[in-house]
Amino acid sequence: MKLSVIVPVYNMASEEKLNWCMDSLVNQTISDYEIIAVDDCSTDNSLEILHDYERKYPEKVRVISSSVNKKQGGAKNLGLGRAKGEWIGFIDSDDWVTSDFYERLLGLAEETGADMVGCDYHLTDEHSMKIGQVVHNNKKSQTGALTKEKYKSLILDSGSLVVKIYKRHIILDYPNRFPENIFYEDNAISNSWMLRAKRFEYLEEPLYYYYQHDTSTVHTITKKRCQDRMEAARVMVREAGEFGYLEEYYPEIESSFTTLFYVNTLFTYMAGVKRKEYGFVKALGREMRETFPGFMENSYYQERVHAEEQKLIKMHMKSTLYFMTYYKILWGYRNFRKKLQKKRG
Repeated sequence: MKLSVIVPVYNMASEEKLNWCMDSLVNQTISDYEIIAVDDCSTDNSLEILHDYERKYPEKVRVISSSVNKKQGGAKNLGLGRAKGEWIGFIDSDDWVTSDFYERLLGLAEETGADMVGCDYHLTDEHSMKIGQVVHNNKKSQTGALTKEKYKSLILDSGSLVVKIYKRHIILDYPNRFPENIFYEDNAISNSWMLRAKRFEYLEEPLYYYYQHDTSTVHTITKKRCQDRMEAARVMVREAGEFGYLEEYYPEIESSFTTLFYVNTLFTYMAGVKRKEYGFVKALGREMRETFPGFMENSYYQERVHAEEQKLIKMHMKSTLYFMTYYKILWGYRNFRKKLQKKRG
């Protein structure tokens, strides 16, 4: 078997989201592949839809039904346990790909000897094959035989996992799997996978359709989602220690943790969660200081974090109460200015 494509599915029946995904997969231009669709205890008729595809395409589609909801990481782990492919790929069940997506990636791998291959994607809010907003998932400077400098770059700017395929050994020759029962599971383990690869190649073309809708993980801000992001960052650091690359890539891991665990969490929580808890915000800052005490001196932090955010973070590190009070006043003022500008036309 050349390729296994793993599709974690949870309540994607509406608006034909799941159909768009599965149609794009069963109509790939390659022949030697399997689609492992894992229903994560859906409460709609997603599982029924998957079984329809399994009946229609028995040579391609294999359906697994999880008895408990484990989130995407748990569903992906179930799929990995059944995967037979020489290559492994993943796709979110509300996204879809071009018909030659996997042929193009596998072809590039064969041409170059790469064991990790990716491409660009684009954002779309409609079910069509039109090109939306193109996102460059990686950089040409990251490709070729992987060196220490390229590994550093990939840790800092890994790009999305779903628009890559991986040689089987990168994932399955090691005991670690996706963390379960949380979102942001890809962030937790992607560094370990990339650092096992020897050669990375990348097609600078958008072959993956990333569907934007209100229930997408990136558009839903809750305290639980913030806690999940924090846990994913903890797992990322544990992985670096367990597999022996924390010391070698300390500045890059520190920067990635700071962004994922702290910066993104702090500002999405403050902007998106209605009832802000002092204890949560205080504990977030305390754990950041305890995990990486010198994070503000990190050169990547100084280069990559916006100056205004650095100012607010410095304030938070000194006093959670002062930070939350200042932020509330600042946010209220900005909202007032927006409404005023709207009235003026």
